[in-house]
Amino acid sequence: MSNIFPRHSHHARKLPPTAPTRELCSGPTIVVPPAAFMASTIADTLAIARAHADHTIDSDSSDTESDTSTKSVVPTYAFAFDIDGVLIKGGQVIPEAKKAMRILNGENEDGIKVPYIFLTNGGGRTEEERCKILSAQLGIPVSPGQFICGHTPMREMAASYGTVLVVGGEGEKCRTVAEGYGFRDVITPGDIMRWKSNVTPFRKLTEDEFLNSRERDFSQVDIEAIFVFADSRHWGDDSQIIMDLLMSVNGRMGTLSTTFEEGPPIYFSHNDVVWATDFDLNRLGMGALRIMIEALYKARTGKTLNTATSFGKPQMGTFRYATKVLEQWRRDVFGENGPPQTVYFVGDTPESDIRGTNEFDKQVDEEWCSILVKTGVWQPGSEPAYKPKVTVDTVLDAIKWGMDRSRTAALKEMQELNSGSAE
Repeated sequence: MSNIFPRHSHHARKLPPTAPTRELCSGPTIVVPPAAFMASTIADTLAIARAHADHTIDSDSSDTESDTSTKSVVPTYAFAFDIDGVLIKGGQVIPEAKKAMRILNGENEDGIKVPYIFLTNGGGRTEEERCKILSAQLGIPVSPGQFICGHTPMREMAASYGTVLVVGGEGEKCRTVAEGYGFRDVITPGDIMRWKSNVTPFRKLTEDEFLNSRERDFSQVDIEAIFVFADSRHWGDDSQIIMDLLMSVNGRMGTLSTTFEEGPPIYFSHNDVVWATDFDLNRLGMGALRIMIEALYKARTGKTLNTATSFGKPQMGTFRYATKVLEQWRRDVFGENGPPQTVYFVGDTPESDIRGTNEFDKQVDEEWCSILVKTGVWQPGSEPAYKPKVTVDTVLDAIKWGMDRSRTAALKEMQELNSGSAE
């Protein structure tokens, strides 16, 4: 195995592997889950990946990750991509995205294939389903072994709770995701609305929603935790039920705590206040729902909500998880041990993508280099709240910049080595 690109000089303290820490956030009352909850299930993910690798795209040998060139030359850098606002916008592929992926898959002047993963705060579907959709959009095979949703690390919490409320997403998709993660007893707001329709006085279940909900007597059920897996489609219903539980006695609907310290914890799969669609202005995201819930809790109880936890970017646990995914992907597909020496993270949101990348770069020995694109949340003419290493127009410009940067560093190192040999 040969490496043609050098190790960047990058000296920083290493992140402690286990101790819980206070995480980054864009608002109040966010705490980091215990380290065990952020552990990797890479072996399981890769088992799925191997069985799933050929699922949608018919491609020739130049499009696979396992030919001779991939196995013989592995760059010491890799890329990580946000999806919405970087590759996809409003459900449509950003024009430069397909060419960018082709370049990483070997259509470049060095003839090399570059490892890359996708790290998105989005969710609401299984990783396998998201990969099938992205494969079709980009015209390349995308494996669950290189894909991380905001809620992916939540799978590690399945053994910690019995009955949980899962919020967000379309229809029953988030229930399916949670059950696939191993959560034993998953309920949805629709189940509670079916139990008593006056829980949410301003909206009733549609016929399809009623048929898909599950009948249950929630006066006899203790809900141990709330998980917001994806963006809420019905803020009024969901926030009402969430508030009922946060103020309840041991998570039982219809009860009201006198201390407001007996309700279940709530976990959000990410913390983005806004996100980019094909509408002219950014739209509110899950972080906005979290802010609203915290404000409502303060108004109703007079207390600060201290049991809210966020996953996703910019939380450091998500970047640690991404490092493990990249390391395993390089080993499994490229036959190269260890993490890449440089990771170029391409994102569109300064408050999550750039902030998280910059902070993680300070805490690890490897270099994490932030690249901000202009196709998503951040728009030219405003000053980004967190400064990237570079700002470019599109994802295609981002990968060209990163590859040129690493190529230049490699050539410089070779010249220095040759100069030293000559002396």
